Amino acid sequence: MADTKTRVLLILAQDVLDRARVVAGKATVTLKLPVSLQIVLRALIVEGLKRNDHPALLANIEGQAKAVRHKRSMARVPRRART
Repeated sequence: MADTKTRVLLILAQDVLDRARVVAGKATVTLKLPVSLQIVLRALIVEGLKRNDHPALLANIEGQAKAVRHKRSMARVPRRART
């Protein structure tokens, strides 16, 4: 790993976190080495970035971007007008 490090706050849905924990457990058994959740998430990010033009990755990014836009727009709407 590189000497330059940056801390990042990552908010994940519980099911995504659970799936990553399963991957960590399987990797621990397969490799016979302790594999942490952080190692798994770091590897998933690196491997995902290698596939920056993959249609499924782009679709996932689009879905998340639209969800963020929707949440932000709902935050601007007065409470009475939301219903």
